[in-house]
Amino acid sequence: MLIIDAHAHLWDKQKGKVNGKAVYDIGGGKSDFGGEIRQMLPPYMTDGVNSAERLISNMDYAGVSGAVITQEYIDGNQDKYLLTAKEKYPDRIKICALYEEKELKDIDGFDGIKICASRLKDQKLLNHLHPFEVADKKGMFISIDLADGDIQTDELDKIAKMFPGLRIAVGHFGMVTRKGWQEQIKLAKNKNVFIESGGITWLFNSEFYPYPSAVKAIKEAAELVGFNKLMWGSDYPRTMTAITYTMSLDFIRKTNEITEKDKALLLGENAVGFYGFKKLTEPPRVKNMVED
Repeated sequence: MLIIDAHAHLWDKQKGKVNGKAVYDIGGGKSDFGGEIRQMLPPYMTDGVNSAERLISNMDYAGVSGAVITQEYIDGNQDKYLLTAKEKYPDRIKICALYEEKELKDIDGFDGIKICASRLKDQKLLNHLHPFEVADKKGMFISIDLADGDIQTDELDKIAKMFPGLRIAVGHFGMVTRKGWQEQIKLAKNKNVFIESGGITWLFNSEFYPYPSAVKAIKEAAELVGFNKLMWGSDYPRTMTAITYTMSLDFIRKTNEITEKDKALLLGENAVGFYGFKKLTEPPRVKNMVED
């Protein structure tokens, strides 16, 4: 089974903003998050660098073949670093350029465009057609995280219909623990819209592994749009402050509530077609030190 992570992050140096305040590394995996100290990375990532090499190592250990690197305003623009990472791992990762409410320039080499819609100063998506137009023209995909509930769903539905050939991935599983999350899932009734689960373990963190309510939500979403429209994502590395990378996958891989056929769709087959991965292989299984 080929497994693809549809939602991961990388950065060389975190230099972002949240609510107009700075976000930056202070060591020990911690960051100043707009004046509040947060554990941004697992504590063993002491240098604050969220590197491609570390992600690939985690992917190999968990049996993940490919990953899609998205972006977030809280990390700062990482376009330059992502191009370097893709040059080193061209067959393993797809990368997104970050839309920052201005004209997109110099995005050659990128596979997609990330829109942090919930953090836009102007949250009316119809006022932000530029990234959709660019992605459609260049054959790229859109990775978008929407505001909670149905605040932006009507406008994204209109945009999906305006650009029927444009691939659009809605992140954070529609902000699944927020009221009205199903409206975001229903966007995948459009042929060109898919849903990815990056951040689902964050949203169900209070329940913790093996996240039975997250599994239930995945099944509910499948009832609405079908397993063929859903993709797994880890939201690496922030979710790894609570669990391991393998655990972010195993709550799906090991559940008996989803059939093996549907797991294959969710964990990789859908993403292969959506993102256009071509040369993936399964990482070899390496026995670890606690196994007999």
